[in-house]
Amino acid sequence: MTSTLTTETESPSHRDRFERPSPARPRQVLRDLSGSSVAGGVVGLVFSATGPIAVILSAGTQGGLSSGQLASWVFGVFFLNGILTAIASWVYRQPLAFFWTIPGTVVVGASLDHLSWPEVLGAFVVTALLILAIGLTGWVRTIMAALPMPIVMAMVAGVFLRFGLDLVTATGSDALVAVPMIAVFVLLSAFPGAGRAVPPILGALVAGAIAVAASGRFAVAGSGWLAEPMLQVPEFSWRAITELVVPLAITVLVVQNGQGTAVLKQAGHRPPTNVAAVLCGLWSLPAAAVGAVSTCLTGPTNALLVASTERSRQYTAGIVCGAGAVVVGLLAPAFVRFMLATPPAFIAVLGGLAMLRALQGAFVTAFQTTFTLGALVAFLVTVSGVHPLNINSAFWGLLAGVLTSLALESRGHRTG
Repeated sequence: MTSTLTTETESPSHRDRFERPSPARPRQVLRDLSGSSVAGGVVGLVFSATGPIAVILSAGTQGGLSSGQLASWVFGVFFLNGILTAIASWVYRQPLAFFWTIPGTVVVGASLDHLSWPEVLGAFVVTALLILAIGLTGWVRTIMAALPMPIVMAMVAGVFLRFGLDLVTATGSDALVAVPMIAVFVLLSAFPGAGRAVPPILGALVAGAIAVAASGRFAVAGSGWLAEPMLQVPEFSWRAITELVVPLAITVLVVQNGQGTAVLKQAGHRPPTNVAAVLCGLWSLPAAAVGAVSTCLTGPTNALLVASTERSRQYTAGIVCGAGAVVVGLLAPAFVRFMLATPPAFIAVLGGLAMLRALQGAFVTAFQTTFTLGALVAFLVTVSGVHPLNINSAFWGLLAGVLTSLALESRGHRTG
């Protein structure tokens, strides 16, 4: 692992500015596809289609968006980004889950009480163009490589911590759903033979579904199956541009893409950092046309995908996740109602169990060797939830950690 990270840090200037793909042949994809990678792709999709969707619904509802506008938003973040996820995972042979910026969604929700929806869409378009322009410079990979990995992973640990805490909280508040899921997960993890036949997280998902059904708390209301995307005309105003563009661009390029890149590096991959930035800018343009927030390389979903199977096959989990996201986008109204009909504990426990190894790896990388003080500061600031200038705490955590490390751990930077 150390050699992989060192190579990535030392060699960007000697490699092509835009990382070259090496797509797998169709027969190779079929050979690499396994039960574990399918389960990992499904779990990544279930995660993305539950809690994160609730953030969209909450922000949009509070901002006065209609049900049609919300459905179009959900269609955009799944259908369009699902296509990108499947293609990118295939051509780069590594899991590359592209979805949408959740911190950016929160920022947008807070702005809808004084900005019109067309003004917000105009800011989405300008943000997409800014991300694309920065990506085309080819500087993103160099900047990411210059950041100390322990500090980046401390920021990631701070973001992922809530999944572990939600797991504990859900166990205490809804034991009837949580305990069977945890028990099945532990049993399948403790016996490798059984775990190879039935991946632990898939077993937990099935156990939870049975527990929810047996409790009689699953009730789907409403009608309508197919999404009806709405092409919406943006309005460009300086007020919206100055308020939203910079925070949205930072959450995509630094916070979200930074998390995704760090997670993939830790798993032994070499993510196409510059190409990912360009793709985020390009894909955010059609997403804005249907009312969807900016595209990003997501951290949590990629963490789930790299935990699915051996490294050489993890790209197939990304393909499964992307293909499933396309279906979710087409069936957005029905799927959202279906997932939100489950008890909150089901989603919290499933996400927490799936993220345990990712959280463990983030802590180990952050506090095992050098830059530990900067990593601690990055972790604390990220967990605090502060958001000056409407910018997510993960960015401020990363900034505070790097500055602290430069001031108080300068020897480590010199030797590094």
